[in-house]
Amino acid sequence: MELILLVEMLDPRNDFLFKRIFGSEENRDVLLTFLNRTFEEAGKPPLTEIILLNPYTDKDAPRDKQSILDIRARTLEGQLINVEMQLFNKYDMDKRTLFYWSKQYAGQLYEGQSYKMLRKCVTINILNYSFLPNSRYHNVFHLTEDRTGIPFSDDMELHFLELPKLDEQVVPAGSGGLVNWLLFLKGTNPSQWEVLAMNEPGLKKAMTTLEFLSQDKEARLQYEARQKYLHDEASMIEGAREEGLKLGKAEGKLEGKAEGMAEGKAEGKAEGKAEGERQKALEIARNMLNMGLEIEVIVKASGLSESEVCALKA
Repeated sequence: MELILLVEMLDPRNDFLFKRIFGSEENRDVLLTFLNRTFEEAGKPPLTEIILLNPYTDKDAPRDKQSILDIRARTLEGQLINVEMQLFNKYDMDKRTLFYWSKQYAGQLYEGQSYKMLRKCVTINILNYSFLPNSRYHNVFHLTEDRTGIPFSDDMELHFLELPKLDEQVVPAGSGGLVNWLLFLKGTNPSQWEVLAMNEPGLKKAMTTLEFLSQDKEARLQYEARQKYLHDEASMIEGAREEGLKLGKAEGKLEGKAEGMAEGKAEGKAEGKAEGERQKALEIARNMLNMGLEIEVIVKASGLSESEVCALKA
């Protein structure tokens, strides 16, 4: 790995680069090993083979604002797996996860097919921010009964891998497993790569791919374009939310006062608050539309329906 010290490594948490490393046909074995380490830590049996449903191609343009650079795969038994890297917090991750999981689950059936054709869908979210209120870097969710733990269905499985929760994690000596992959993705100093690769031989190919892409001029240009878009999108979403919150609070107070004078203090507060929330949502949506963000992102950030956002856009 002599090249590590000569080349500035690109960040594998960039979703475009992540898909190049894990979502290409030539690196299908890298993805399979990563998935097996993830499932192994969750007490699941290993996979023997996977089929990439959306392998990386030149059409995965990092400059395209509509691109969702996730990785979708199917096992030999028909189980569907979706892996997505999230560099920045787009908010409402819980609802976003359920939305995409439900689309994947329902999308299996064609008209007239039986529900028996539905197969298990697994979502794996790799997050570059803390999301869940605990210290575990790997959390797994299923549908179970509250008091007895009886499983309702095994068709839903959600994994959250939170990279910031590895801050205090020391590179394990002689210990394989998922943590080595996550430390690599988190950007562990390349001087530690040799230890990680010794622990996890499958990581060597991922590291070699990252080295190659870091030296490739076109790959660096695409990476930088995607990185800029991701930073700009995160800044615009945060800015729109902050401006919407400020405006909503101000308008809510004014509406509350006006209604209170006409219909009574209690009723005025309630209606003012509701109207303030409505105006806040509309302002967030207007700001995000002006910034050119996608309808889906705006719906999730503002809480408005898709039809309301489309009406604003029109």
